[in-house]
Amino acid sequence: MRFAALLLAGTALLPSSAVRAQTAVPPATGTAAAKQSFTPEDFARFAPRTAYDMLVQLPGFTIRSADQERGLGQASENVLINGTRIANKTGGAIAELQRVAAGNVERIEIVDASTLGIAGLSGQVANIILKNARKAGGQFEWKPDFRAHYSRPNLFRGNISYTGKTGAVDYTLSLEDQAGRGAIGGPELFYAADGSLIERREEVFHQESDTVTAKLRLAIDGPGTSKGNLVLGYSPYWNPVYDFEQRFRADGNDGTRLRRQRLNGWFYDVNADYEFALGPGRFKIIGLRHFDHEPVISTQIDSFASGAPDQGTRFTRNSHITETIARAEYGWKMGKADWQVSLERAVNGLDQRGALATLNPQGDFVPVPFPGGSGIVREVRHEGMVTYSRALGAKLSLQVAGGGETSVLERVDGDLPARRFFRPKGSVTLGWKPDAAWDLSLKVRRRVGQISFYDFLAQPNLKSERQNAGNPDLVPPQSWEAEMEVGRTLGAAGKTRLRAYYHRIDDIIDIVPIGADDEGVGNLPRATRMGLVSTSTIQFAPLGLPGAKLDATVGIERARVRDPLTGQMRTISGTQDRWAELNFRHDIPKSALAWGVDASFYHYSPYYYLTEVNQENEGPWFVNVFAEHKNVLGLTVRATVGNIFSARHYYDREVYAGRRTTNPLVFRQSNNQLIGPIFTFKISGSF
Repeated sequence: MRFAALLLAGTALLPSSAVRAQTAVPPATGTAAAKQSFTPEDFARFAPRTAYDMLVQLPGFTIRSADQERGLGQASENVLINGTRIANKTGGAIAELQRVAAGNVERIEIVDASTLGIAGLSGQVANIILKNARKAGGQFEWKPDFRAHYSRPNLFRGNISYTGKTGAVDYTLSLEDQAGRGAIGGPELFYAADGSLIERREEVFHQESDTVTAKLRLAIDGPGTSKGNLVLGYSPYWNPVYDFEQRFRADGNDGTRLRRQRLNGWFYDVNADYEFALGPGRFKIIGLRHFDHEPVISTQIDSFASGAPDQGTRFTRNSHITETIARAEYGWKMGKADWQVSLERAVNGLDQRGALATLNPQGDFVPVPFPGGSGIVREVRHEGMVTYSRALGAKLSLQVAGGGETSVLERVDGDLPARRFFRPKGSVTLGWKPDAAWDLSLKVRRRVGQISFYDFLAQPNLKSERQNAGNPDLVPPQSWEAEMEVGRTLGAAGKTRLRAYYHRIDDIIDIVPIGADDEGVGNLPRATRMGLVSTSTIQFAPLGLPGAKLDATVGIERARVRDPLTGQMRTISGTQDRWAELNFRHDIPKSALAWGVDASFYHYSPYYYLTEVNQENEGPWFVNVFAEHKNVLGLTVRATVGNIFSARHYYDREVYAGRRTTNPLVFRQSNNQLIGPIFTFKISGSF
């Protein structure tokens, strides 16, 4: 983390005049409610098309999307619109800002979360203030990409939207394809316990995903003090997978393996809220309905050069996922304090019909027993919270939130009784701004985490030939979390922040023994996570290169849990334990041209199953270069060449004859595979 420390201490390396300059970041007002304000002129050099284009250029600011929390709960997305939290599960404020024209933004304020009276937020929050009189108009973006190897072209990624007003109703119509492509190819090597090569596979893997979302958003201001929003969305999606392996074995039993997966589903979302003045405060009601139909067919067939009959497995899963939330909030001001009371009811459900079949010598798939593969899981949850916020002085502010939740969790179609829980939750947040250059926040909270209902039921992994048993005893994790964030404004030279955190987690989700021989997702008694994250923006104008800046994020995490087999401490499975993102951009002065370089590094710890240990990473570094012209017949055009230094896909795996503490090693697997360059084009404009 020496790099993070250097970024935070960067002010010591800059000329004092550069630190004092305030041309890029206006000075704070010197009160607990002090904020930094950015106008559209501060982003002019980037020629932004949307409010989101402005948001991503905020110096030293890291956008945090809304966590997939239980229900709506407390706020987690650190972006507001006109001082209001966008409480939905269809993208929140970030998704809305991608549809708002940059010309409709009056300013962007950076404020301390503890001054807002919105439970759940900490650190810095971006509040996008929109103009009262907004122009009607549309936005569009087309962003195809092409890979040099294995993958099919991604031709349809993009979005188009139109925002207007009729009478008292603002409306936005949008259509978006969130399309993705992934592909790797190359050798998979398998070694016996003595180190001898027993098999080599040549793999070609690619998958394509497309989620097409049609959305209508309606907003009404009035009558009187009332405001309301309605968002309707419908999204069909497709995600085919193709995985072919040519197998060369030391014993001569060569062959091929073909795995195909088809996922053609759809979901819809309905989000509505309505608020109005009531007594000394405002009352708000929120409703949400989500329904997802997710049918999966996964087939794997082994063929042999010897002419032996094919062997194969087919897994089918037809799932319906539902979520229904009703929430009420009432907020008022009493003296110098802001109060809020909230009540929420959420019902979540999963109905899975799973089946397993094997290929017989005649080429037909014959059903086989699949215990735990079908079932209905449901949770009914109620939450109540009270939030108190106030300034403790000119430079210090406090927010306290407290309450709890009750829940009933059950396998509706099982013979086990429903389980009932009560869990306290809440937070204490302090914000301190001693002067215009420094700010600090401290937060301690009690949190209840989320679980996947799929883990209650059996889910086979065909490629790894591993069966994850269902676990009807799974419970949500609970944690005590402490976070501290300190920031330093460098004036025209930029901004730097450092966040430190420590989490103590009870009932952590990991891989656990189930029954005498099975394994699956379950709870371990306790775990800890601690880490540091540095986020900085360095403007190069004071250093003699106008129009250039570097956004840098560097993080490290240490996560520890006691292994259920060995009893020894190890990392939590699949933890991102170190990462870095470096984004350099140069907008050439007095021109419409820009260029830049992005570099990213992500490293993940191993997954610890009972019968194997595996670790997957890509890299070590992904490096992309881009060139952009901000006015090609009124359009912004960008071309990017990705992965120019040929980052690769790495996968290492150790598989045992049974549980890894008492059974011998069967084989080791090592993959070092090609990803190749990625060519991306982006065309965006307004109408």
